[in-house]
Amino acid sequence: MYSIIIPLYNRPDEIKELLETLITQTFTQFEVVIIEDGSTIKSDKIIASYNDRLDIQYFEKENTGPGLTRNYGFEKAKHNYFIILDSDVI
Repeated sequence: MYSIIIPLYNRPDEIKELLETLITQTFTQFEVVIIEDGSTIKSDKIIASYNDRLDIQYFEKENTGPGLTRNYGFEKAKHNYFIILDSDVI
């Protein structure tokens, strides 16, 4: 199993596009760990709308930048293999 780690900062439209691509994957043995890194434009409602289609963990934290936010995601992930994606990946 894999954990997809996604740091997120003020990108609700991008995260929606990324989640749309993840629900079309034929390989489904993964969780999605999204960490909102101090965003002022939240994506929580968009992410919640995918809870019934993806195994998603969503966290909010103070802004510390992408590196520390990825590390936070590693700590919260359930699995031992990580895939790191930025919010603009499709």
